[in-house]
Amino acid sequence: MLLLVCIPGFAATDIVSARLWPAQEYTRLTLESQSPITHNVFTISGPDRLVLDLEDTDSNAAVESLSSKISPDDPYVSGIRIGRFKPGTVRLVLDLKTQVKPQTFMLQPIGEYGYRLVLDIYPAEPADPIVALLENNKPATVIVPAPVAPPAPADKMATGPNLAPADPKAPKKPAPGKPEVIRLITIAIDAGHGGEDPGAKGRSGTYEKHITLAIAKKLKTLVDAEPSMRGVLIRDGDYYVPLAARVIRARKVQADLFVSVHADAFIKPHARGSSVFALSERGATSAAAGWLAKTENEADLIGGVNIDVDDPTLKNVLFDLAQTATINDSLKLARSVLGEIGDINELHRSHVEQAGFAVLKAPDIPSILVETAFLTNPDEEKRLKDEKYQDKMAQAILAGIRKYFSANPPLARSKLAQNETSRIR
Repeated sequence: MLLLVCIPGFAATDIVSARLWPAQEYTRLTLESQSPITHNVFTISGPDRLVLDLEDTDSNAAVESLSSKISPDDPYVSGIRIGRFKPGTVRLVLDLKTQVKPQTFMLQPIGEYGYRLVLDIYPAEPADPIVALLENNKPATVIVPAPVAPPAPADKMATGPNLAPADPKAPKKPAPGKPEVIRLITIAIDAGHGGEDPGAKGRSGTYEKHITLAIAKKLKTLVDAEPSMRGVLIRDGDYYVPLAARVIRARKVQADLFVSVHADAFIKPHARGSSVFALSERGATSAAAGWLAKTENEADLIGGVNIDVDDPTLKNVLFDLAQTATINDSLKLARSVLGEIGDINELHRSHVEQAGFAVLKAPDIPSILVETAFLTNPDEEKRLKDEKYQDKMAQAILAGIRKYFSANPPLARSKLAQNETSRIR
């Protein structure tokens, strides 16, 4: 007797978008769908490959488009092959340039995004991107060559010098043969948003993440041109850095200041002007400041953070309240910067505002958040896209930093003669 078995068809998960974000720190692959994606991931050696199986899924144009999105500059992935592994399972094989440590997690729908399966491809032996930035930047210290004692005049060589008593109040000079060590002021420059998190969007399609990175890079160039300063970019490309990680990176390089660059947004297009914010321990100074802090703090939900990562520092840093002294210094810095940017753009508020911004919670680094203008205002969107305005904004921020340090010299730090890069590996 012939037995007929009916195998019901599966409800395929529809992948609506596939995106790839390469960066030196890690490469991120994101698959967006209308329902959660059941998946399995593993690595194969000889040669090195990474396999991602998508169950109950059909291949489509969105998935197939990944093959054309591989950048030759991607430090980890050289190619992607896509095929049907078995009925109902699509297999992605990523050809690797080095051994990696993959992480996958699902993000719930938020904003304009549906469900997202995130595959983060980290190197098996992670290299601190901040170290790489420092190695290509100014050293942590400047060694001033020791002065060479001039030869004694010929008429005194025979009889010996006529020694005068030393003035105890005279400044001490470096002894011959011993160089003088001067520490550089380190400015951590944080370009808001990035990667999966575009930030605000202007009417003509301008993304905040691109504006903030452009201004941050210009500010770094100006800071590096200062003989006593160096700038360190928290992110230097279009990828997402979790809010807590931004704080941690600034502390790793022993930053003297932390400046987070943003472009404001509001539900109504008439809102305009620049603003500067500092952290508050006691709630927001206005409803608008509180709303903005809440919006910015949700960036991790949009940018995509694996909350299952077992990193107590990363998990706890957002809950540490900054010291009162640090907030007071942050307010001084904020006032100095606000006064300077008021010369190039109308101010949204004539005073510094405060709220609970997660990215400003370094307990020992004066930190400010600069809203350069309203991207949701059509006129200001045009200004933000203008390189001349970006230059002026970067120059104004630097002028405010200079003004702050002229009244508040940086404190000395221990072990200044050692290059900081050797201590943060």
